[in-house]
Amino acid sequence: MSLRSADWRQDIDDADAAIIDGFQSGFPIEERPFRAVGEAVGVDEDEALARVERLYEAGIFRRFGPVLNPPVIGSSTLAAVSAPDERFEEVADVINGYRQVNHNYRRDHEWNMWFVVTAGSRERRDEILDEIEDRTGLTVLNLPMLTDFYINLEFPVVNADRFARETDDATSAAAPTDGVSATRISENATSDFSAFEADLLLEIQSGFPLSATPYADLADRLGADVGDVLDAVERLLADGCIKRIGCVVNHVVTGFDSNCMVVWNVPDEELDERGVAVGELPYVTLCYHRPRRPDLDWEYNLFTMIHGRDPEAVDEKIDELAAEHLPGDHERLYSTETLKQTGARYEELVSDR
Repeated sequence: MSLRSADWRQDIDDADAAIIDGFQSGFPIEERPFRAVGEAVGVDEDEALARVERLYEAGIFRRFGPVLNPPVIGSSTLAAVSAPDERFEEVADVINGYRQVNHNYRRDHEWNMWFVVTAGSRERRDEILDEIEDRTGLTVLNLPMLTDFYINLEFPVVNADRFARETDDATSAAAPTDGVSATRISENATSDFSAFEADLLLEIQSGFPLSATPYADLADRLGADVGDVLDAVERLLADGCIKRIGCVVNHVVTGFDSNCMVVWNVPDEELDERGVAVGELPYVTLCYHRPRRPDLDWEYNLFTMIHGRDPEAVDEKIDELAAEHLPGDHERLYSTETLKQTGARYEELVSDR
């Protein structure tokens, strides 16, 4: 399959498209959710389920169910090392060997290996970073998220857009991005789960059962009543432990295989105002504040991500950001290789409470 072609669309009809773009979030929390999905896209319950199964098998969906929120459940950080070319694979093996590392990417920069560590406590998180330094002999750049302005990888893909939400961008004045604010993030786990909620989180961390009755299936696995499962899922969603529930799209397979992390040096007194303003731009998929590390010559404090179908379109929007919204120094860190990409694992996060 060519990632830059429309090959993946050949077997997709209007009902498939409505599911792909319409149910990346907002999946019904009810005993027979695929009835509601089918009604929304004009098919019956069995066909709605069969379509999701087929889209999952084709790789268009990476998973089905909840997107959990690691910084709310545990203590998470983005970190980087500068790995020599001749040791790159060796260093990647060390870092990827930690189950608390759920994402790792090679980026075109002096700091060339970027990974996410999510652990059950800040102490354990920092202990892992110290171990990585000891085992590799490399300095770790530790950049925990301090403020969330906007984080959402949910965007339409059944289109010819060159970058995420290009169609929305043309009408952004009429349709501003929702959910943008300066939300402070603690480096310490703060959620207070009941024993049942902890068991449920572990059961759903890899997704929901792909069946006509996913919540009842979860209840059977937990020896609980389906009503208790539905109530707990609603609570976890309201508390922010679950960010959204739906079909998680594989953006690479659907053509959005160009993404760039851009780091900006923004005056501290302007950070919140500019972060919120940038987070409202439809083409920005992630916008957040991380600390400067002047001792390591890292002066950047605002991070943005833009996803697109070709590097030229992404660079065009970065140019627009720099010219119209974020004057000052910035660097563009394109990802060139995926070294590890999994969901965060929550056994330790839950057991450490």
